[in-house]
Amino acid sequence: MRKNRSFSQPLMCLLSSALFLLPVAAAQAQTWPERPIRLLVPYAPGGSSDVVARAVASEMSKDLGQQVVVENKGGAQGMIATTEVARAKPDGYTLILGHVGTLAVNPSMIPKLPYDPRRDFAPITLLAKLPMVFALGNSVDAADFSSFVALAKSKPGVMNYGSAGNGSAGHLAFEMLKMATGINVVHVPYKGTGAQLNDLLGGFIDAAAAGTPGLLPAAKAGKIKIIAVGSRKRLAVLPDIPTVEQEGYPGFESSQWFGLLAPAGTPGSVVERLHKSALVALKSTSVRQRMEYDASEISGAGPQQFAAFINAEEHRWRQVVHSARLSVQ
Repeated sequence: MRKNRSFSQPLMCLLSSALFLLPVAAAQAQTWPERPIRLLVPYAPGGSSDVVARAVASEMSKDLGQQVVVENKGGAQGMIATTEVARAKPDGYTLILGHVGTLAVNPSMIPKLPYDPRRDFAPITLLAKLPMVFALGNSVDAADFSSFVALAKSKPGVMNYGSAGNGSAGHLAFEMLKMATGINVVHVPYKGTGAQLNDLLGGFIDAAAAGTPGLLPAAKAGKIKIIAVGSRKRLAVLPDIPTVEQEGYPGFESSQWFGLLAPAGTPGSVVERLHKSALVALKSTSVRQRMEYDASEISGAGPQQFAAFINAEEHRWRQVVHSARLSVQ
């Protein structure tokens, strides 16, 4: 009997400790957040990532009762900001806007990546998917997609295209296009979509690929020409622009996506609260209108679904990176 009593004492202590921690965890969930939250964007201002982050952050700030402050930290294929968040304190006050480039492409392009997309982050939610669009500068003597392909084939290695940087969604989209069409155009990486667009407008590069937020305003103003979209169906905002698939390349699809992640080890209650807040933001009129304008597909998938999605995307883009023999320049 003494043996049983001595065994039960530590067990009772563990149970008592667990019961004591329950109200503490509940209290933390109720009081969090108590100060502003940083949302790091791994690319320069002016691109699709920046637009999505600011639209969602504004509505989440209202719901959380604390400011969600967007900070752009571009450079090094998004590694600077992403690594900072991977190493940040897991308290829910430092988040990263995850992106196809940083989470699905970099692992295959960069041998010694300073973060692990699977190990170093707590996925919160997949916010949206955004089709890629392909555009030409007005100085390029091609009016549509087929004439551009013909022109590029007539001058292999002479024409060029810009992207928001090595490993960016635009970089990968155009490499997919090169593989599909057989054209040879030279990649010119920039530090963000804004810088890329400036040179496209100035005639310093011939073509570019990016999400609609970065290129659509200039196209509507007649300053550049959008010749094709990477989605499987035409976009409502560009009803007269064909898909690459419609131009005779079956199965072609290229889009970028955005999601929220926190450092690994962030309390589950905080991750859950952030997910709920993101869902509120995605359902808001302002965000829905912004996403509709940009032809984005709203998601809102939760932590587990988002984690599975990242793994699937990493596998898909690994094949593209290896087939195109891409590497950090």
